[in-house]
Amino acid sequence: MFDARLRPLIDPPLNWIGAAMARSGVTANQITFASGAVGVAAGLVIAGGNFGLGLALILASRILDGLDGAVARATRVTDFGGFLDIVADFFFYVAVPVGFGFADSANAPFALLLVASFALTGVSFLSFAAIAEKRGLQTTAHGKKSFFYSTGIAEGAETIAAFILMCLFPAFFPAIAVVYAALCILTVVQRGLAAAELFRD
Repeated sequence: MFDARLRPLIDPPLNWIGAAMARSGVTANQITFASGAVGVAAGLVIAGGNFGLGLALILASRILDGLDGAVARATRVTDFGGFLDIVADFFFYVAVPVGFGFADSANAPFALLLVASFALTGVSFLSFAAIAEKRGLQTTAHGKKSFFYSTGIAEGAETIAAFILMCLFPAFFPAIAVVYAALCILTVVQRGLAAAELFRD
């Protein structure tokens, strides 16, 4: 919901840093792999109950996730890079709630609910993108991307905010997970309604 609005604020510094990294020889795909690895590490340390370090790794992973696109824009945006980016993102999205599920067995049902909602959101996002691509639709609301990014209630910024709250207030993980899972389901419904309108034959 807020991703497109945040783009004008975060893209200029990211693009400046990304251009410098590109000149130094760092590739976008290398940064994407790093973002996914750091995201998985966040889940692992959260599973061990270290929520402070988990929060730091979550933020580091998302900074890297922003930088890979900046490096790609400074060099060349590729389809494979777009594929890697979305896969690394979902490694991150799954690792964090799973980490909370292992940190406390009472969290497990709520972690499962959240991962399931992420799966449904991801399916709605990717299927929308595939059909939009088939129809030749384009959008720049989220910057230059390898494929069509449809706007939703629950996007990257909202997910990061939810994960930050979980790390700051781990005792409230079940409540935060339920609320955010509900927002994810609303996003699926929203995209379904948009698809019914936009893809009507």
